[in-house]
Formats: sequence, structure tokens, C-alpha cells
Amino acid sequence: MNTKTDDEDLLDNKDARGDLVIRTLAMPSDTNPNGDIFGGWVLSQMDIAGGIATKRLAKGRTVTIAVDAMTFHLPVFVGDVLCCYAEIIKVGRTSIQTKIEAWAVRQYHTERVKVTEGIFTYVATTEDRVPRNVEQK
Repeated sequence: MNTKTDDEDLLDNKDARGDLVIRTLAMPSDTNPNGDIFGGWVLSQMDIAGGIATKRLAKGRTVTIAVDAMTFHLPVFVGDVLCCYAEIIKVGRTSIQTKIEAWAVRQYHTERVKVTEGIFTYVATTEDRVPRNVEQK
């Protein structure tokens, strides 16, 4: 017997690349003057997701060094559930490059769409904020 609801099926995204790192609700306070969710808010959520994923790999502090690419495909609306997925695509001596996809489950859970994707680069640092090798603690 399948106990999953349609809502759970929409939230369980098999089309996304990477691991689900963040799931959050887009609120009215996150809108731009046009009433849609501000792109900077979406970028911020994606950066947080990448930070979580890279800290796990680096076993310590990481900092964002670059947003290498960013594409906004569709707007995010108030009431959408924003889901951020992170996939490590390259590990250097001190840096970690991560592909991050943001998907929106539309309000009332009617559909799931990829809204944004980007490539972010993070650098592993010591507690004193000095770059360090990724494999070190």
C-alpha cells in the first residue's frame, strides 16, 4: 500500500541533481516590488545550501569565494516551498565547487518546477579564516 500523499510525491524530487539540503517557505517579506520573491533571497538560500554541503565534506568551516554561474529560469511566488539541492562537482586543494538547483513546489502543491540553478565555489578555512586543505580538519 502506498502511504505517500500527492504532497509528499511533489516534495520527493527525483528530477533534481544532488542532495536535498534546504526546504523553506517563501514568505511575503521576501518579495520584490513586483510581488514575486526577490532573486537575492533565492540566491541566499542556495548559498546557505552550498555552505551546508561543503562544510560536511570539508569537516569544518567553508566560505563562499565565487558564484561562477547563475540562471534564473522561473519566478518564485509567495507560498511556494523552495527546495535547494547541492551536488559537489569538483574538489581542489582548498576549494570545493558545487552545483546547486532550486526547485519550487507551487502553492497548494499543484506542481514542482526548477526555478534557479548555479555553480558556487567555496574555500575550506581554519577557524582563523586561513585557507586550508579540504582533507584536513
